[in-house]
Amino acid sequence: MFSENLKTLRRQKGFTQEELAARLNVVRQTVSKWEKGLSVPDAELLTRLAEVLEVPVSTLLGSAIPDDKEPDDIARQLARINEQLAVKNRRSRRIWRTVAAVLIAVVVIYLLLIAASIIAFDKFRVDDPGTAQMTDYVEVMPEKKK
Repeated sequence: MFSENLKTLRRQKGFTQEELAARLNVVRQTVSKWEKGLSVPDAELLTRLAEVLEVPVSTLLGSAIPDDKEPDDIARQLARINEQLAVKNRRSRRIWRTVAAVLIAVVVIYLLLIAASIIAFDKFRVDDPGTAQMTDYVEVMPEKKK
């Protein structure tokens, strides 16, 4: 895949990410994203990248594209790689959303249980350290006069 090929070729040429970025007029983080597989360069940058690394574009892309192919073929392959990255990113976001929803649900349930226990035990007051009286349920009955 492109990201592994880029990292290998960059190291073979002895470039750091920063040096390669400077030669391509991009920031180092861009090269890092390419190597991590988070994004891919456009067709123009890919061509410049191949020139800097002194390899054909097909070597960077990791497939057998003949060198006489048009930039449209390269653009189509880049579009396919971008689509694969988009699917991977959507799947990752969906997983993180699910994890977040489960964590929020657990926290809400925990808070509800704490609130319920506070309400239940709040009905008991400790007036004397040795005794507890239930105040809400005790009704004072008037005395009957005979």
